[in-house]
Amino acid sequence: MEFYNIERLLGCVADGVKVKDILDKAEQCVGLTVEEAAALLLLPGEWNEGIFASARKVKQALYGPRVVLFAPLYISNLCTNSCLYCSFRQENKQLTRRKLTQDEIAEQTRLLIAMGHKRVLLETGEDLTQTPIEYVLESIHTIYSIRHIGNGIRRVNVNIAATSTDNYQKLRAAGIGTYQLFQETYHQPTYEFMHPSGPKADFNYHLTAMERAINGGVDDFGLGALLGLYDYRFEVLSLIAHAQYLKKTHGIGPHTVSVPRLRPARNTRYPENHLVDDNSFARIVAILRLALPYTGIILSTREAPLMREFLLDVGVSQMSAASATSPGGYGKSDENTQFEGIDHRSLDEVVGSIISKGYVPSFCTGCYRKQRTGARFMDLVEHGHIKELCQSNALLTLAEYLEQYGSSDTRTAASLQWDGWIGQIPEGTLRESTRARLQRVFSGERDVYV
Repeated sequence: MEFYNIERLLGCVADGVKVKDILDKAEQCVGLTVEEAAALLLLPGEWNEGIFASARKVKQALYGPRVVLFAPLYISNLCTNSCLYCSFRQENKQLTRRKLTQDEIAEQTRLLIAMGHKRVLLETGEDLTQTPIEYVLESIHTIYSIRHIGNGIRRVNVNIAATSTDNYQKLRAAGIGTYQLFQETYHQPTYEFMHPSGPKADFNYHLTAMERAINGGVDDFGLGALLGLYDYRFEVLSLIAHAQYLKKTHGIGPHTVSVPRLRPARNTRYPENHLVDDNSFARIVAILRLALPYTGIILSTREAPLMREFLLDVGVSQMSAASATSPGGYGKSDENTQFEGIDHRSLDEVVGSIISKGYVPSFCTGCYRKQRTGARFMDLVEHGHIKELCQSNALLTLAEYLEQYGSSDTRTAASLQWDGWIGQIPEGTLRESTRARLQRVFSGERDVYV
């Protein structure tokens, strides 16, 4: 795979007429070329509002107002890598190392279910001796097996190190949802500097992981870059190029794209000359929404509440909530985190905030279980057919959350929105079936979806 030369693309400065043409094209939900995305990245700040406005239109057209919520579940911080920006790096002697037992994973899962979560993202450090694929597979099985007051985790997404095609086949057989892996930086010299030793030091093996995953039957995957390691313009353009390459060669683009910004982490050291300011970060999210309209954009608790709320408007469609970033971190205070988070709100506070902005918090896992994944999911999004299904399932899962876990304030806020939310589903069979299914949920039935 060949990436674009950032120096050449820095010459793609566009005049006002060309910018309007690019934004008009983007609003048709057909995506952008790398060169068109470069032109938007290089515009002066006064163009931000126009870019944001176009991104809002694209997000609303394809995904509607739903916002998917999940939580990470760290099962180990044992790691043999030396990533300069990560507190899990093997040289960090200030970190208390821990690998959860299956009983401990079960307890962490119960705590997440008791909050109201239905999706988790399994995460672990890379130690092939202490945490081999068999440990990951057993942990997935444990998470799926746990019930708390009749509820369970319905989908386990996975963020583990690049691995072999055989191991991706095993993950697929274990019933994972989306496999996530961030390239961290697409700039090879920077990558090699930031990853001086350990299995992750192999740039090409890491870069080609998604091709092995696809060959192993994983058709839902997520890309990402850790913004702040190198010139963000290069990273964004390379991320778009990577997504388009996979779609062109394998027929599948990324189900999600994550945009973590570099955050302080315990006993780490790295240059800070490429940190991304808030205005640039917001533009990055909006341009990714325009360039890759079919993909979900994920935001973590690395960002502050106000930033998270604003980015919902310009492209973000999934976010973590009430996150703990250390093994065993739910239910207690723990300093052994992978990075310093900013948004420390409870799940109910996040749900209430999303509702206050008119969005629909969603705990939906229907597409995974209805085989609306991979190329099929992309086709539904690109043709504008997923939005109504998302709205229906978001309402059904929100109703379930509110009935069992929502505070009185959150239930009251939602009660003012139900008619408007249902009215956003086109009049016809789906709207009426959603009404009927909602009554089933309010009558006590669980796991109702379309």
